[in-house]
Amino acid sequence: MEIYAAGAVCWREEGKTLRVALIHRGRYHDWTFPKGKVDPGETLAEAAVREVKEETGLKVKLGVPLETVSYPLDKSKSKIVHYWAAKVSDKALAKSKFKPDEEVSEVVWLKADEAFAKLSYKHDRDLLQEVLDLRTNGMLNTKPLIIIRHAHATPRADYVGEDGKRPLLPEGKKQAKELVRLLNAYGPKRVFTSPWRRCKDTITPYAKAHRYKIIDRGELSEMGNAKGPARTAKVAKNLFSDARSSILCTHRPTLPTITEVLAGYAEPKLAKLILEAKALKPGDFIVLHLTTAGKKPRLVAVEQQSLEERF
Repeated sequence: MEIYAAGAVCWREEGKTLRVALIHRGRYHDWTFPKGKVDPGETLAEAAVREVKEETGLKVKLGVPLETVSYPLDKSKSKIVHYWAAKVSDKALAKSKFKPDEEVSEVVWLKADEAFAKLSYKHDRDLLQEVLDLRTNGMLNTKPLIIIRHAHATPRADYVGEDGKRPLLPEGKKQAKELVRLLNAYGPKRVFTSPWRRCKDTITPYAKAHRYKIIDRGELSEMGNAKGPARTAKVAKNLFSDARSSILCTHRPTLPTITEVLAGYAEPKLAKLILEAKALKPGDFIVLHLTTAGKKPRLVAVEQQSLEERF
């Protein structure tokens, strides 16, 4: 039997010094990174953000995904823990309302060498080394570029009228609401979308929750892509080059244009993951983790998220 959990290596910089957050669990008398089991109905990303908040009082956004950790609990059970790096802003640190309890008795911020000495488990020290390697290579501090396919829409055969006005199904409206929490885990701050109704209705709940302006781009619609794929590709190129926290909502027929141009910025392994996103299911999305360290934006990691991967 496999038990799934999620957590994060929370980090921040003081000048040129990297510090990471460790928790002390009184029940186990150990020092580790915040993590916990996935609740029913959660995705792994949602669980990671929730567990960090519950155990440290810190509200974080997920950065680069780290190595997955797996270890046996007993002869019949094993735990699989998914981790992300998570930058903690000064604002988030100031707003932290950590209170010691039976589960977590203390939260400390330590330099890397201090953390290596205090961590109780080898797999945690391996995670810390991964974070340090990312930082050394200028790949730790990232922003997300999220490419999402609109939620379940009324089938073409069942709708009479202009295709651009075809609405979401009740299932799609439910997806749009549920996406708010999952997108919150990454926190994109700019919202770009096809102006067609099914795309706008998919992303509106998230935009309203944060009072973000929705930016229409006709090039992202099915018709816009069919008439001028080069213009559609240019929108994707500009968002990549800008390397700011953004989301782009579009249609299945438009995805190949977008994924092909973005794959051109990636090494083969990551390019493969991007190209696979042309077959995203309704409401699914990929996250491109971009860093601006250096002269040009670079792609550090790619991950796919789906509401269907809830526990």
